[in-house]
Amino acid sequence: MLTRKQHELLMLIHDRLKETGVPPSFEEMKEALDLRSKSGIHRLITALEERGFIRRLPHRARALEVLKLPEAAAGPGAPAPARSKGFKPSVIEGSRGMAEAPAATPVAPAGASIEVPMMGRIAAGVPIAAIQDHSANVPVPPDMLRSGEHFALEVQGDSMIEAGILDGDTVIIRKADTARNGEIVVALVEDEEATLKRLWRKGDSIALEAANPAYKTRIFGPDQVRVQGTLAGLIRRY
Repeated sequence: MLTRKQHELLMLIHDRLKETGVPPSFEEMKEALDLRSKSGIHRLITALEERGFIRRLPHRARALEVLKLPEAAAGPGAPAPARSKGFKPSVIEGSRGMAEAPAATPVAPAGASIEVPMMGRIAAGVPIAAIQDHSANVPVPPDMLRSGEHFALEVQGDSMIEAGILDGDTVIIRKADTARNGEIVVALVEDEEATLKRLWRKGDSIALEAANPAYKTRIFGPDQVRVQGTLAGLIRRY
């Protein structure tokens, strides 16, 4: 699934290449998507590249190649997919103002598992639109859960492989709006995209650090990132 901005940019590049053979400049992309800075375009292009939709050609300025299109855009006249209506940060965001206390973890009989809601996918790579409606339940061993409310997310990407988190794993997240330095968190970036990263704070800056040297640590201002939860456990199917 692409965010609306990612989809708009992909189709802009595709259409311009089809018309002229040359992709739009970063300035043209910024104006077309009504973004305030080119840094937003850099993030979108990186997201599209990491997810296999485009490729940057080396040693050539403005050289982009579209490798594939979303299924909804593959046919002529197909409408662009809207951003998931199920994306509701309030489902997993920490307390803001008057918030309800976290629900207690259910107590299971000895040897039984506890059902935790699966809320969609999370990017262990560049951020993607992630949190969706409750779609299913995941059985979790009781000793993996602590007090408070938990939810599950499917990992997409490889940026946390050196922390033992692989593409396709299911992470169990304890809902929280704060985290200690060095904890692996679900972070909501600019109220739109979610990612799984190790969090570090220094002064007014927040760093989201990957566990894969192929990915750069990304630095944000204090108002750009909100913690949604901390890693409680992991489930892997072979």
